[in-house]
Amino acid sequence: MCGLDAAVDMIGGKWKVLLLWAMHDQPRRFGELRRLLPGISEKVLTQHLREMAADQIVRREAFDETVPRVEYSLSEFGLSLHEALRPLGAWGTQHMDRIAEVRA
Repeated sequence: MCGLDAAVDMIGGKWKVLLLWAMHDQPRRFGELRRLLPGISEKVLTQHLREMAADQIVRREAFDETVPRVEYSLSEFGLSLHEALRPLGAWGTQHMDRIAEVRA
């Protein structure tokens, strides 16, 4: 396995990259993530958050309050992965029109 294989394995699929983006600047609750990612099902969101927590990309923090709440945030490992993806996002922004044109 090369480095690129390892990285892609961590972010496989459409939603994990978008979850990284959604959590890069602040912790998010489950409902917030659902709103930020229209189209993701509860089942897939739950599955990806569990996988990302198991891979130590995401931290899950449960608060013992009258109304229990859980927040998800990026770990240091997850933040480093987000930073590695930043140039790819910049490339996509730069070429968005061309990509849309080619795919039309």
